[in-house]
Amino acid sequence: MKLLKGNLHAHTTFSDGVRSPTGLVAAYESRGYDFLAITDHEGWVPEGYWQALAALRSTLLVLKGIELNYEPLSQHVGLVQGDREVLHVLNHPARYHLSVQDTCRRIEIIRRDGLPIDALEVTDTGHYRPEYDSDLIPVPKVATDDAHREPHFGRAWIEVEAVLEADAIIRAIKAGDFQLGFARPAS
Repeated sequence: MKLLKGNLHAHTTFSDGVRSPTGLVAAYESRGYDFLAITDHEGWVPEGYWQALAALRSTLLVLKGIELNYEPLSQHVGLVQGDREVLHVLNHPARYHLSVQDTCRRIEIIRRDGLPIDALEVTDTGHYRPEYDSDLIPVPKVATDDAHREPHFGRAWIEVEAVLEADAIIRAIKAGDFQLGFARPAS
């Protein structure tokens, strides 16, 4: 089965990204991605957001998503939707300067409150943060580029062993059937 290259965390002009949804999709198409989750900030998206994402046409699979703000901790959680499956990702622990222990505690708190954290970002705007790639954190570790602007696009991704279908990709991520990918830093 072919490995599918994808990004699970990207922003458009619906929130604080610099590209329209169509422009963002084109940027990832040009980089050879197979799938892209658009996850604009929940407090910023306009009425019609979900319909606009569903209407996007592309050669890559566009996954609908949103970046939730778990208010009790001011913690961002990425939500990516399939047809039946949903993926919840604890986003950018490095930005919050969390220790491994604090990260585990946040996962527990958020899960107790009803959000089933399925994965954790080990990147911050595409830069690898190895301290979070720890077996002590009991969820699969994903790489994203949290794309807001041009330098972020294509910095980090996952390669998933699945068919090109939203639910299959989400199930593979939950099962840990993927690998991380990173662009080489400019010299």
